Amino acid sequence: MNTEKNPAAVVEWEPPMPPTDLIFDDGEPLESNRHRIAMNVLIRSLQQFFADRNDFFAGGNMFIYYSSAQVRNRDFRGPDFFAVLNVEGNNSRQGWVVWEENGRYPDVIVELMSPSTAAIDKGIKKNLYEQTFRTSDYFVYDPFEPNSLQGWHLDDNQQYQPLTPNERGWLWCKRLGLWLGTSEGTIDRETAVWLRFYDVAGNLVLLPEEAAIAQLQAAAAREEAAVAQVDRLAARLRELGENPDIL
Repeated sequence: MNTEKNPAAVVEWEPPMPPTDLIFDDGEPLESNRHRIAMNVLIRSLQQFFADRNDFFAGGNMFIYYSSAQVRNRDFRGPDFFAVLNVEGNNSRQGWVVWEENGRYPDVIVELMSPSTAAIDKGIKKNLYEQTFRTSDYFVYDPFEPNSLQGWHLDDNQQYQPLTPNERGWLWCKRLGLWLGTSEGTIDRETAVWLRFYDVAGNLVLLPEEAAIAQLQAAAAREEAAVAQVDRLAARLRELGENPDIL
C-alpha cells in the first residue's frame, strides 16, 4: 500500500518510554552488621564534610537503573556506597535512576567486599563502572581485611588505572578531593579497622557525632586557656605588689 496517498496509514513514530515499574528493594541484607556500619560511615561522614553544600548526593545499597535492558534482565544490584556531585541534593530518591537524573552516573563508587563478592566486585562490577558508568573513582574494601583496600581512577582514555597508595596506605579520590584510608576504632559498639575519608591535610573526616564531640572539646580547651591566662595575669599583678582580687 502506498502510504503517501493514504495519510491515515502513516503512524507517527514515538521513542519508547522508560520503564516505570522499577523495584527498589530486593530484600537482601548487607553481608554483615560491620558492612552496614561501614557503608553508613562513608555516607554520613561525606555528608558532614559537605554540610554547607546542597549539590551532591551520597547513597548506599541502592539500585542504580541505567537502561531498559538492565530492567528486563532484573539486574538490581547496586553499589554499597556511591556519590554524585553537581546534582540537586534535596530530591527524595528510592534509588538512582539515570534517565531521571539528566543522564548522570555516580562519580565515586565503593564496594564493601566479602569473600563471596570479591571476584564480582573486582571483575564484572569494575568493568561495568569503567565501561558503562564511566565512574571517575572506584574503590573496593573488605571491612574484615584491613589490607584489602584497592582503587582505580579513570584515565583520559576512559580506562581504569590502579591507584598507588601513599606512605600511609591511603588512596587519593580525585573526584572528591579526599583520601580514602583506614582507621581503627569503635563505631556503633563494633571495633574494627574502618574505611574512612581524610582531607587534603590528612585530617580524619568526622562523623556528625565525632564533630559534635570535637566542638565541645575545642570549647572546653578555649575556656581552660582563658582561665589559665587570667591566672597568669593575677600572678603577675601579685609580683608587682597589686592585689588582683580588689581590682
